Amino acid sequence: MTKQEATSGWKADVAPYEKASTRRSIGQLLNTILPFLALWIVAYLSLSISYWLALPIDVIAALFLVRIFILFHDCTHHSFFKNRLANEITGIVTGFLASFPYEQWKHEHAIHHATSSNLSRRGTGDIWTLTIDEYVVLPLVSRITYRVYRNPFVMFGIGPVYMLLVAYRYNRKSAGRKERLNTHLTSAALIVFFGALAWLLGWRQMLMVEGPILYLSAMVGIWLFYVQHQFEDTYFEHAAQWSYVRAALEGSSYYQLPRILQWMVGNIGYHHIHHLSPRVPNYSLRQVHEGSPAMQQATAIGWRTSLKSLKYRLWDEKNKRFVGFSHGAVLQKKRRLQRVRIPGSA
Repeated sequence: MTKQEATSGWKADVAPYEKASTRRSIGQLLNTILPFLALWIVAYLSLSISYWLALPIDVIAALFLVRIFILFHDCTHHSFFKNRLANEITGIVTGFLASFPYEQWKHEHAIHHATSSNLSRRGTGDIWTLTIDEYVVLPLVSRITYRVYRNPFVMFGIGPVYMLLVAYRYNRKSAGRKERLNTHLTSAALIVFFGALAWLLGWRQMLMVEGPILYLSAMVGIWLFYVQHQFEDTYFEHAAQWSYVRAALEGSSYYQLPRILQWMVGNIGYHHIHHLSPRVPNYSLRQVHEGSPAMQQATAIGWRTSLKSLKYRLWDEKNKRFVGFSHGAVLQKKRRLQRVRIPGSA
C-alpha cells in the first residue's frame, strides 16, 4: 500500500473519534490538576527540610503542568468538551494555571494549524525557519540573529523566560477587544495571584517552587513543539503545492515516548493525528493511530532520533530536508554568491 493510498481514507478513520466525552474530560481535569496542586504543596513543605528535596518534586509537578497545558490546548480547539462555553471557561482556567492567555494563544495556534509547513505563510505560531537560499542572502547581522535564535541554549534556555514574561504578556497590533482584554486580565490575575502567594508563603519560597515548575514546563513545551516539526525529512512546500493532509502526516511526527511520558504530555506525541484533525481530544489520539494504517505512515521518531534535530537549522528546498549551517549545500550557495558579488580580476 502506497502512502497516497493509505491516506486517501483518513476522514473515515478519524471521524468516529472527533467527539468529546464529558466523563473522560472531567476525569482528566481531576487526575491532572489535583496531583499538580498536591505536588506544589509538598514541594513547598519540603523546603523546610532541603531545597534539593523540593527540586525533584518540582520536576514532576512541571510534567503535570505540561499536561494541564495540553488540556488547555484541547480547549482552544473546542475539542475537550462538547459545549463551546465549557471549553472556553476550562481553557481560561487551565491557561491561567499554565500562565497563558486563552484568546491570544488560541488565535496564534489556529494560524499555526492553517499554515504549518507552508513556506509562503510562515511567521505566526511557528519556529522561525529559513531556507538555504533565504539564509545566504541575508545581511550579516540578520544571519547572526538567526544563528542565535536557532542555538539550542537560546531556544530552550532563554526561550521559556521570553515566552512566559514577554511574548504572551503583550497583544499583537491587530488583536480584537476580546483578545486584548483576555491577555491583560490574565496578566493582572497572575500578578495578583503570585503576589498573594509571595505574601502568604514568602517570595523566596514561592519562587523556589513555582519558578522551576514554570521554567521546566515551558522548556518541555518548546521541545515538543520543536521536535515534532523540525525533523530531517519533514514536509515544506510553497502555497501553490502545499497540502493540508501532507503537512499533517509528513510535516508532523509521531513521537514515540514511553507510555507514562505520553500520558504526561497528553498524547501530543501523536502530533500527526492532532494536525490532521484538531477536533480529536487528546485521550483519543492513540486509538486513532493504532486503528488506522494511514496514521501509521507518519514519520516515527524516538528519543535518540529526536536529539539529532538539534543540528537542523535550514530547509534545503532542492533535496527536501533539513540541514545544518555547515552543510555542503549551504557552503556552495555562499561561495556562488560571493563570486557574483566580488568580480574576478581582468
